[in-house]
Amino acid sequence: MQNASDTPAARPQSVKLTFRGPSGADLAARLDLPVGEPKAYALFAHCFTCSKDIFAARAVATELADRGFGVLRFDFTGIGASEGEFAHTNFSSNVDDLVAAADHLRNYDRAPLLLIGHSLGGAAVLAAADRMPEVQAVVTVGAPADVAHVLHQLGSSIARIEEEGSAEVLLAGRPFRVARSFVTDARAYRLEDKIRHLKRALLVLHAPGDATVGIENAAKIFETARHPKSFVSLDRADHLLSRTEDARYAAGVIAAWSERYLRNAPVRAASTP
Repeated sequence: MQNASDTPAARPQSVKLTFRGPSGADLAARLDLPVGEPKAYALFAHCFTCSKDIFAARAVATELADRGFGVLRFDFTGIGASEGEFAHTNFSSNVDDLVAAADHLRNYDRAPLLLIGHSLGGAAVLAAADRMPEVQAVVTVGAPADVAHVLHQLGSSIARIEEEGSAEVLLAGRPFRVARSFVTDARAYRLEDKIRHLKRALLVLHAPGDATVGIENAAKIFETARHPKSFVSLDRADHLLSRTEDARYAAGVIAAWSERYLRNAPVRAASTP
């Protein structure tokens, strides 16, 4: 006879999902769920040319699920396991993808109350928040204060992109075709206005030694935003939160901070994913 103490403890689960993006492409996602009813749902936006399965995204989502949150992370159009052409995307289309992900969560169970964005994904959640009325709190991790900051990663290829209309660029060791529309959109987007009129609680997480997105970006985001706002330094962490202890620390801070601002939304009957 098995004793109660011998019964394996229930563990959070990670469920594969797909949903239709604004361009018509099917976007691949994972929903990390806690044991029991989620206290709230969070939506996680990954970094530029990363994916939902990058270590930081997995580690933060897993830790938050352990702390009672449901977390949806997904691949933007043309990235990872999602359909679509990366060359046909830009920052504005990423924001549209985020809104579609929030709509999917709303139909699945409940809309997200918390947005979390890593690097350029941080800029995207700042831009998308005003299109998600239920969102009460926003978190950025290593985010740029200006969308055009991402163009630094394209280096000397920008001239060729603008001249030829598109060009293949090596990003994080992988080739991506980047179109002129991506460059134009990044330069034109006015993120500062979105930050100033966010009207949500904001948590800015940034590593002082971040070599990809400098700490001055966190300072600008924080100074531009209105209260309530908080800043936490991710001492010794790198841009990708590649160490387990850094990713878990960030998730713990997010969970503790967000408790102050999140109120559970009414439960809706879950539909089939």
